[in-house]
Amino acid sequence: MYAYIDGKLVFKSAAFVVIDAGGVGYHINISLNTYSKLGAGERCKLFTWLHVKEDAHTLYGFIDEGERRLFLHLISISGIGPNTGRMMLSSITPEEIQNAIISGNVSLIQRIKGIGPKSAQRVILELQDKLKKEGSDTLSTVPLNKTVREEALSALVMLGFARNVAEKTIDQEINKNNGDLTVEQLIKAALKSL
Repeated sequence: MYAYIDGKLVFKSAAFVVIDAGGVGYHINISLNTYSKLGAGERCKLFTWLHVKEDAHTLYGFIDEGERRLFLHLISISGIGPNTGRMMLSSITPEEIQNAIISGNVSLIQRIKGIGPKSAQRVILELQDKLKKEGSDTLSTVPLNKTVREEALSALVMLGFARNVAEKTIDQEINKNNGDLTVEQLIKAALKSL
């Protein structure tokens, strides 16, 4: 429902922040990773996810889109709710979590409070292929000025194609057409080849 909230940081603690956006104070739960990257008393922007239950609507905030994406992957696992997902992002960095899942490092994930051996194995089993397919750079901040190639590659990965296969196909199409393609034309040409 809310993609992000941008405003003045009114209150900051290790568990949550309050951001004033347009005269409304938003109480947003955060991870220690996000907390460590926020400044004090300044304008900030958090990418958000709204958790709706019968008795509560809870906002979770993330310093960047990559952290939010990893959080959503984590809570898609049976037995891992938003608070456990936030605990995971607070215990070790998102990069460490992603690398542990991709490499199958059960012991690192199991060291996180609230994650037992079965949960750690389930996280790896269910997310390993997804994270490998997305590629290791999905946690990095997305540049604002993307090239036609990057835009097309991002779109193909979002459609479910493996990153390395999509990259190869896009490069072939760019070479075939001397790079004179719009994002839409490049995606359409790549889809015909995939």
